[in-house]
Amino acid sequence: MKKLFIILGVMSVMSTTAFAQTAGYVDTEVILSKIPEYVQAQQQLERLKSQYEVQIEKEIKVIENLFSQYQAEKMNLNELQRQSRESEIISRERTVKERQKEIFGQDGVMAANSKELLDPIREVVQSAINSVAKESGTILVFDIQTAQGIIFSDPKGDLTSRVLKKLGINTETK
Repeated sequence: MKKLFIILGVMSVMSTTAFAQTAGYVDTEVILSKIPEYVQAQQQLERLKSQYEVQIEKEIKVIENLFSQYQAEKMNLNELQRQSRESEIISRERTVKERQKEIFGQDGVMAANSKELLDPIREVVQSAINSVAKESGTILVFDIQTAQGIIFSDPKGDLTSRVLKKLGINTETK
């Protein structure tokens, strides 16, 4: 009987602490969209991306023109000339593909620029999220934008406005 009371006591203490633990969520897309530096960085990255895309497109057009010209003249070329032209076209195609990878690849110029411009802002937001979670006693915070499988979220658990307030961003609509 004494063991039963001890077990019940332990279980009631555990259940009380379990109810005190909470989870919340934030919408990082909303938070980041309200930070002017983030929006400016995104615009800067988009302009840079467009410039690189134009450069790549120009190079591809040159290759397409070379190929069309080669197709038109192919019958009048000897074997050595054909091989030379084909090698040139293939070489240029490889160069463009390498250039695309250098710019748009996982470790490319765009990824590095994105990291340089956006990571400091994301770190500030993460710090604010951590602070709000600690202040509110929240033990788990989900990002509603990246969390797959969430089919219900109670607005009471939304910490987005608190994070924006912590960042000093006015959340009132004009």
